[in-house]
Amino acid sequence: MIHQLNQLYPVRYTAFALCIAALLFNAAALVVWGPALVWLATLAVLAALVALGIYDVRQQRHAILRNYPVIGHIRFMLEYVRPEVRQYFIESDSEAAPFSRAQRSLVYQRAKGDPDNRPFGTHLDVGAQGYEWVNHSMAPTQLASHDFRVWIGGSPDAASASAAPCTQPYQASVFNISAMSFGALSAQAIKALNLGAKNGGFAHDTGEGSISEHHRVHGGDLIWEIGSGYFGCRNDDGSFSPERFAANAQDPQVKMIELKLSQGAKPGHGGVLPGAKVTAEIAAARGVPEGHACISPARHSAFSTPVEMMQFIARLRQLSGGKPTGFKFCLGHPWEWFAIVKAMLETGITPDFIVVDGAEGGTGAAPVEFTDHVGAPLQEGLLLVHNTLVGVNLRERVRIGCAGKVISAFDIARMMALGADWCNAGRGFMMALGCIQAQNCHTGHCPTGVATQDPQRQQALVVPDKATRVAQFHRSTLHALQELVQAAGLMHPSDITAHHIVRRISDTEVRLLSNLIARVEPGALLGPLEAQHNVFRQYWPLANPYSFQAHTAV
Repeated sequence: MIHQLNQLYPVRYTAFALCIAALLFNAAALVVWGPALVWLATLAVLAALVALGIYDVRQQRHAILRNYPVIGHIRFMLEYVRPEVRQYFIESDSEAAPFSRAQRSLVYQRAKGDPDNRPFGTHLDVGAQGYEWVNHSMAPTQLASHDFRVWIGGSPDAASASAAPCTQPYQASVFNISAMSFGALSAQAIKALNLGAKNGGFAHDTGEGSISEHHRVHGGDLIWEIGSGYFGCRNDDGSFSPERFAANAQDPQVKMIELKLSQGAKPGHGGVLPGAKVTAEIAAARGVPEGHACISPARHSAFSTPVEMMQFIARLRQLSGGKPTGFKFCLGHPWEWFAIVKAMLETGITPDFIVVDGAEGGTGAAPVEFTDHVGAPLQEGLLLVHNTLVGVNLRERVRIGCAGKVISAFDIARMMALGADWCNAGRGFMMALGCIQAQNCHTGHCPTGVATQDPQRQQALVVPDKATRVAQFHRSTLHALQELVQAAGLMHPSDITAHHIVRRISDTEVRLLSNLIARVEPGALLGPLEAQHNVFRQYWPLANPYSFQAHTAV
């Protein structure tokens, strides 16, 4: 029937035709019964729909609107609300995209101080391949506190063995706020995160957007991240400024200096903040002209070789007054990482810490190809960094932090089992602020005021309330970590190893994580490599401390 009717008249125009017919009928009604308010209002609505239909037929951007005038807009409306409909009504509690409802609910409950216990057993499939658990002890320990900490840059009792060593070691929490810049996050979000960090006794990474006035309001501990744009410490031509760096780095609120080589969201990719988004506040924080495009190059200009990078780290440490100085990166070419390690051996200069960022991504928006297919995931990156430092006898001198979808106490425990000394979280703390995973971070239309510069939208975020939630999320997560450590019969999260975690391989086989991952013996990379993993046999000889390029011996 429809097919036959379509031969005589394009059925797809029915909605538009009905609008025209209704408009004509309404106009006739006005003539016959007079200008009643209801007829006038209806006439205005129908006239607008007819005008919309005419525009749809004539516009050239959307083919679906040319073929389906008026009614075609329903498709765009449904597409607009699809993520929310899926999130609230369709997806299961364990379906992650990128964080599952169960993960988000855990953050919300802990941030609000609500009970996070669950009755009636686990929702996870314990028989599924990849399921993991921690082996518990028949002699659990009893710990006095959940305030687990790690010294970075040596300790008051034992200075770092690095050349030009750190003289102001920092005792950090094992769970801190990952790098998120002012500009990516709103002023209200920055203030709430920093106040939460101060109240909870943990550190807040500034992100490469430098230290804004909003970071300074509450005085929480800062890790100052220095990116390739040298924001907050740059000359007018974009090069590094030692004087401006020293002025900021020696501020007592700044506890550590982090040189950013790359980030998990888009490793190897620079960035441009359009001039329209460079407000007076952002310009002041970054040291760039207001209203001009703000460029983050894909690589640094202050050094070009691994040895020069180590010398630059030593210089930053000296200019900061001896504060712990390290770098953050997402693992790419193994020989480049090995070249950095060889530069440590060559110069005697070691960073006080390295933060391994996983390709699981983070708060930064990135091209889809980079989000999905560039950079090593956290597990592989963390393992290689840890094993390499062990293999050259430098692991005791360098602390390792990590970031990449860390939400729960088990996530922290697992990363420590793989070699981390502490963990950072970005999106977890965003959710503590109220983020609902709308994934509109890059549009400026964040519905909760977390990731926007719109002054009206960000006023929805009340700093004292959200700061309390940030601190409570941190405290509750570390309390859960304390209970895990106690159940395993240990004294500190650093005691957790891959021997404590079990992974299901199949329906009938499970293995300790220690039997599934490669391990390197102390000093093993300083001798013959025949017995080592293939990544070391193949790429370690290619690494040159004087170049990031692969080196082939002649």
